[in-house]
Amino acid sequence: MTESDPRPVVVMLCTGNAVRSVMATVIGRDRTDAVRFIGAGTHSIEGLPMSGRTRRALESLGLADGSHRSHQLTAAEAGGADLIVAFAPEHVDYVRRVHPEAAARTATIKRLVDVLPPGPEPLAQRVAALNLADAPVPYGEEVVDPGGFDDDIFIACAREVDSLMDRLLPLL
Repeated sequence: MTESDPRPVVVMLCTGNAVRSVMATVIGRDRTDAVRFIGAGTHSIEGLPMSGRTRRALESLGLADGSHRSHQLTAAEAGGADLIVAFAPEHVDYVRRVHPEAAARTATIKRLVDVLPPGPEPLAQRVAALNLADAPVPYGEEVVDPGGFDDDIFIACAREVDSLMDRLLPLL
């Protein structure tokens, strides 16, 4: 949230900002204007366009985004986020190592859909109550990266992300 934009800021974080975080960001932006979504990666090459497989997977959900360019998570984004949604435990570990000030606002999407309470309180307040900074992150909390596989695996990933976003969006 900023003075000029009162919406909560949610960063969607995967490895290259090429598949999972892209899908979640596009889905989130399509379904609500109440949240400002930022897509980022832990090990991104800045400025790459969306791959054809990611584009086709999004199209299978009736979605498109021709403007995406891969983006590395910045200190300002990590520091300004109300919530950082990771797609694998190693993304949470990355934030804890590189952006420790944001560790208490970072968890996997699979954890968040189970533990983030709904409510009228601001998102940042509800996230703070979760005590995420030192919470263990089991490796079962991963949305598997479809990179290197065929379209059908990308489409399956898009469906999984879509299902998780259906559960997460009402909590934001």
